[in-house]
Amino acid sequence: MPSATCVSCQGQRPAALVRPKTSEPYCKVCFFEAFEREIHETIVNEQLFKPGETIAVAASGGKDSTVLAHVLKLLNERHSYGLKLVLLSIDEGITGYRDDSLETVKRNQQQYDLPLIILTYKELYGWSMDEIVKAVGRKNNCTFCGVFRRQALDRGAMKLSVNKIATGHNADDIAETILMNILRGDIARLKRCTSIITGDESDENEGSVIPRCKPLKYAYEKEIVLYAFYKRLDYFSTECLYSPNAYRGNIRTYIKDLERLRPSSIIDIIHSGEQVLVKQTAKMPVQR
Repeated sequence: MPSATCVSCQGQRPAALVRPKTSEPYCKVCFFEAFEREIHETIVNEQLFKPGETIAVAASGGKDSTVLAHVLKLLNERHSYGLKLVLLSIDEGITGYRDDSLETVKRNQQQYDLPLIILTYKELYGWSMDEIVKAVGRKNNCTFCGVFRRQALDRGAMKLSVNKIATGHNADDIAETILMNILRGDIARLKRCTSIITGDESDENEGSVIPRCKPLKYAYEKEIVLYAFYKRLDYFSTECLYSPNAYRGNIRTYIKDLERLRPSSIIDIIHSGEQVLVKQTAKMPVQR
């Protein structure tokens, strides 16, 4: 535990942690307030929601979606957003991973008193991820899963008649995606991956039917973990059995190394991605 006093409350309380984003000592109370305030400012400044909308929180049981559901419910009540919140979970059919994490989602439903719907790959497509991996191997399984999951979320959202889907993508996720698209030379996705809302009327290239938003876009993964830990939130922390083989894992390791050297590097990458301008004459790939 840091020996310094909290910089936010001017030493009224001893520091309990060092904020990864700023490297400053904070007490738990001030950290909670700062974390929640920054997400509220993101929601307001980016105009993510409108009063009366129904929002589906993409709930996996992991730290990001659990914190997202908790904070959205809290801020919705505190600031009178006027939203109806529901939980939407997708069961990919990964034995020893998703079946366990869905038990956490079911507990979250009781804790937050929110409606919950669960859709499975098996009932939607006739295949579970375990069966897909058995058939195609582990080389490209994350590609299959990503496509199926996006479509499954759309189907669930339409079933619930929601206006938007809120996902738990955090600053680390977005920085990783920016670097992946740069390394792949994927101009179309590079331009789109920094958008805080995708799939709306202005996004002609997005394949989703229901608009998606990222309230945690500027929240560091380490701060989400600290928030969940000190708030004693109930979440599932085991990594997907198939993800260690994903290309993203190499980029994640690289960004963690950068963050250790320069904590602001994650936000710096996001801001750089936001400033990218693509020439009108650039040849854009056609999405299949």
